Amino acid sequence: MNHLETVRTKFDELKACVIIPTYNNSATLAGVITDVLEYSNNIIVVNDGSTDNTAIIAGSFPQVQLISYTKNVGKGWALRQGFAYATEHNYKFAITIDSDGQHFAKDLPAFIEKLATVKDAIIIGARNMDQASVPGKSSFGNKFSNFWFKVETGITSPDTQSGFRAYPLELLKDIHFFTKKYEFEIEVLVRAVWKGASIEAIPVTVYYAPKEIRISHFRPFKDFTRISILNTVLVLITFLYIKPRNFFRILFDKKKAYSSLNSYLILTNLISVKRFQLPLAFLWGSFLFGVFN
Repeated sequence: MNHLETVRTKFDELKACVIIPTYNNSATLAGVITDVLEYSNNIIVVNDGSTDNTAIIAGSFPQVQLISYTKNVGKGWALRQGFAYATEHNYKFAITIDSDGQHFAKDLPAFIEKLATVKDAIIIGARNMDQASVPGKSSFGNKFSNFWFKVETGITSPDTQSGFRAYPLELLKDIHFFTKKYEFEIEVLVRAVWKGASIEAIPVTVYYAPKEIRISHFRPFKDFTRISILNTVLVLITFLYIKPRNFFRILFDKKKAYSSLNSYLILTNLISVKRFQLPLAFLWGSFLFGVFN
């Protein structure tokens, strides 16, 4: 079995699919689908109300499962529709890749290898944001996003804006998301972490076309404003609910552990009251240090 056959087999064993959200990217969509097909036939294309011939292109590939609707809603909505469809069709993992040719299907095996070793983790394809072709606004936006992600979750991630990711669908299915556009890719990371997901990163190759021919549907003012509003809401939730919740969870667990240990030592009468004083003091010291540090 050669390398490509091994990857295709792992896709099926893991019940993983590739979701390609797209909006008016007819110039690059066929190439992206063709490249992905080398590694898997489990492809879901979500046509987010395109007005070009996207639907015809996607429909020309018999392996592609196409979701299409007439109104353009946003990338976040397209991803949410893709996740729901994948879950209904018994996929366990979804790898998302952009349709503009920015990402390379050759990095898919790295995602599959990582998926085989981690559980309940979102795997981010981290781009090299220091290369010369990366637009300045993209580099700044990524640093801005990374900073607020750390505030909201305590996790340092190298690239919270990359759309090349692998998601555990089981962990996401009960989260009721409220964003529909680009900011969804921030919301899904933060809320998945709040639910217990970890964040992993693998290096991926990225291509930014020259400015003259680059197609981007990101609207700097509107979308940056949406992202800023979302981060404001998430920070408020972080400090008013998530951090207090986590504190009391730790407090409850430590109290329960102390109570169980204390009851066990007393009931079994293994040590005298005087000999118990030192371990008890040590236990309380450890408990207080663990809670407040």
